[in-house]
Amino acid sequence: MSGTALRDEVAGDDVAAGTPEAGADAVKRAIRIGLPKGRMQDGVFALLADAGIDVRLGSRNYRPSLSWPGFEAKLLKPQNVVRMLDAGSRDVGFAGADWVAELGADLVELLDTGLDPVRVVAAAPGALLDGGALPVGRRLVVATEYVSLVAEWAGGQPFEARVVRSYGATEVFPPEDADLIVDNTATGATLRGNGLVVTDTLMRSSTRLYANPAALGDPARRDRIDDLVLLLRSVLEARRRVMLELNVPEADFARVVSILPCMREPSVSRLHGDAGYAVRVAVPRTALPALLLEVKARGGTDLVVSEPQQIVP
Repeated sequence: MSGTALRDEVAGDDVAAGTPEAGADAVKRAIRIGLPKGRMQDGVFALLADAGIDVRLGSRNYRPSLSWPGFEAKLLKPQNVVRMLDAGSRDVGFAGADWVAELGADLVELLDTGLDPVRVVAAAPGALLDGGALPVGRRLVVATEYVSLVAEWAGGQPFEARVVRSYGATEVFPPEDADLIVDNTATGATLRGNGLVVTDTLMRSSTRLYANPAALGDPARRDRIDDLVLLLRSVLEARRRVMLELNVPEADFARVVSILPCMREPSVSRLHGDAGYAVRVAVPRTALPALLLEVKARGGTDLVVSEPQQIVP
């Protein structure tokens, strides 16, 4: 579906649902944000909370309030977040890259949160495969929710594809109702549980923050959107790092500091009585096990590891 078609399809959706397009000036100035329902919701709400922005679900559960002023939120299915962003009835919103690609939406990606990573894959029963590959020269029925992505992918396949749109539980279609499927998967466990083998990966996706281009063209809205991105990015950066504090004698200082994977430079201060140095540095979480052992071997003492909440470079 083209971006124009998307805009035509949902141009009246927000008005029909009660968005006060002609309401008070304060509402007009608010940044309209789409928050995802379903499996993405917990991760996005936790990300916002760690950035100091609480999402409050009241009696009107589809219109939560945010503790950070200047934002007007609506809870939507991720597909509808994409549709409303493309239509211009939302300024920013969280959705999967797979649905942005599927719907052909003209959006600007602001931030890849890395949450809910999935692959969009083709999968088929093992009995259909020839040496691990899909058969050549046959007409195969493909069940999927990703009709546009499959149409593009099938053009390069050595078989003729007949696409059947599914509406969830796509993995149950083969072998009676489809030859293969195209679906998203995080671990592949559901596919394996239904006797399906992955034969190809169409794309990788995750939860991302998108904006309508027009919202970014308005300097006032752009500034507040940039502030939101900075806060969220600071949480994601903090989740990738831990704070390491240690003491080190002056004689061992240079060889300890030389192995510390700093963001820029370590924070260093003199210990009482000139007994050496106190060093503080944010290091990648994945480097920590080996780093602790190496720092200790090079003369570091009193090592303390803590969890930063936010890191703003």
